[in-house]
Amino acid sequence: MPHPSSVLLVSGDEIARYGFSDGHPFGTDRHEAFMRELHQSGLDGLVQRASARDATKEELESFHTPEYVAFVRERSAVGNGFLDGGDTPAKKGIYEAAVSVVGATLVGVEAIMRGDARRAFIPIAGLHHAARDRAAGFCVFNDCGVAIELLRSRHGLKRIAYVDIDAHHGDGVFYGFEAEPSVMFADLHEDGRYLYPGTGRADETGTGAAKGTKLNVPLPPDTDDDAFFAAWEGVEDYLRKGRPEFILLQCGADSLGGDPITHLKLTEEAHAHAARRLCALADEIGHGRVLAMGGGGYNRRNLARAWTRVVQSFLEAGRD
Repeated sequence: MPHPSSVLLVSGDEIARYGFSDGHPFGTDRHEAFMRELHQSGLDGLVQRASARDATKEELESFHTPEYVAFVRERSAVGNGFLDGGDTPAKKGIYEAAVSVVGATLVGVEAIMRGDARRAFIPIAGLHHAARDRAAGFCVFNDCGVAIELLRSRHGLKRIAYVDIDAHHGDGVFYGFEAEPSVMFADLHEDGRYLYPGTGRADETGTGAAKGTKLNVPLPPDTDDDAFFAAWEGVEDYLRKGRPEFILLQCGADSLGGDPITHLKLTEEAHAHAARRLCALADEIGHGRVLAMGGGGYNRRNLARAWTRVVQSFLEAGRD
């Protein structure tokens, strides 16, 4: 049987409340859809459990500008309009919910760095579109970016890998670290000619000292598992050469067939494969550190199954 303490699940009401109402794709029911599937699979009893904490102002500002953090707090208190051009509502309480999402990711990071867990999964996390100074694409604060900054400053890591298999390009992370060679970035996403945010061309490989250090893999609409597995080989080669000290996986389920706002045709096998192979690579390097964040996904059945397969892969990789 898998070792129950090797995998940490960070979940609960604090992050479940992150989302929007009135038919918005990112509804607050996404957390429960996943937790129900995890329970039905019997895996919920095999993971270590933790709740989110609030990220501090200093932690938020390790990635975001102080002006933007203050803007979100003020608009959230009022509770009307949008934080961006029309995708991300400024609903009351969204600041507090977003602070919990960042805190949840940091709980996972801290547990792994302490050696209390080898892997961690946070279902409502991976808000990869938020830029340093603005919201975007349903994302208020970029927990991925904060985690990378704190792994560097707080834990002294010199080589951090961010891997993204969400259908949408992780532009907030990419441009946030575009000129930083110590941050490895590998993103398989639906080609930006067909899908928001329109970025992530194959020739976007970093700037300045980081030119040539980033990997963007745009996929055509209707890409299936076989094409994903073939593209994944390049991601693995890239990571193996870089030997990262920590691996972050944004495993958005909107890359599965049947998502209401995207056009890829993957199954949950793609997510299981990515999670399994990243664990094997982290173990091969010697540290075993992999943290996964749920990211996007707007078909509830898809996200429930894909994320459950990620947790299952983590558990299986932890067998003695």
